[in-house]
Amino acid sequence: MADTITDQRLAGGPRPALDLTHAEWQTSTRGVGGDVQIAFVEGYVAMRNGRSPEIPALIFTPAEWRGFVLGARAGEFDLT
Repeated sequence: MADTITDQRLAGGPRPALDLTHAEWQTSTRGVGGDVQIAFVEGYVAMRNGRSPEIPALIFTPAEWRGFVLGARAGEFDLT
């Protein structure tokens, strides 16, 4: 099931099992209509493709999410 993440290994080591079935997904008001969605679940941040929600979400710790957001704000991911 795409809504359940089980001991997925990402940066920083294994993640606990997170049930995303009832996650309250938020969509940015910027960008192309709902491509990126995030949800805050059990102290983690889940991010998924809103156009393909069946694809497993990426899971971030709060520190990883903060690093991502600060990098995006600084233009680290801008195409030149």
